[in-house]
Order: sequence, then C-alpha cells, then structure tokens
Amino acid sequence: EVQLVESGGGLVQAGGSLRLSCAASGFTFDDYHIGWFRQAPGKERKVISCISDGVPIMWYADSVKGRFTISRDNAENTVSLQMNDLGPEDTAVHYCAATRAPWRYCRIASRYNYWGQGTLVTVSS
Repeated sequence: EVQLVESGGGLVQAGGSLRLSCAASGFTFDDYHIGWFRQAPGKERKVISCISDGVPIMWYADSVKGRFTISRDNAENTVSLQMNDLGPEDTAVHYCAATRAPWRYCRIASRYNYWGQGTLVTVSS
C-alpha cells in the first residue's frame, strides 16, 4: 500500500520555525520527485517546493524562497521541509506528494501520483 504521511505541523507564532516531515512507503521512493504543496482556507492548492530524484535539484516558490529548505533522505524514504521566519500567510494545510513525471512538471499538482493526507500549519500574528 502506497503511503505518504506528513508530520510536524502545529501552531507557531510569527517569526518562528517548524520542520515538516513526509514519510513514504509502498513505492520506489528514489525514483520519484517529491513536492510540498499547501492550501489555505478558501484558496486553491499551490506548490511551494519540490526536490528531484537522484542528485537532488530543489525548486522554491517565490513566496518561500530564502525561508524554507527542502531535503530528502533516500535511505529513510523521507522528505523534510524546514520552515523559518513563518508568517500568518503561511497558515495552510501542507501536503507532500510524489511524481514520476519529468522534473519540468514538478510544479503541476495534476502530475503527481501520490498524496499525503496533509498537516496543518497555523501561524499566529
């Protein structure tokens, strides 16, 4: 059974940090690019970062660039998202997802094969 399980969400004050983790199982993790998406209340789901398979390439949305860092551990089948200098605009359910589509599609949600259930990040001002 394919599973992606996010953890690490919670309530934090503005300026604080959180580290999200995504644990994968049931598929060949090394062969997949992994993306982090988020969906704020009443808004569409948007990609914020992705990391490629193999020698990792990382991509960040402008909204998180310089504050968030994505990394992966293929030995542990995990991907992490270190989030620093959080603001109320970062409040959202955060999802990890896996895709075998070519790297140029990493920002397109419809190209992802597997999704986690999401973890809520709430940033208070």
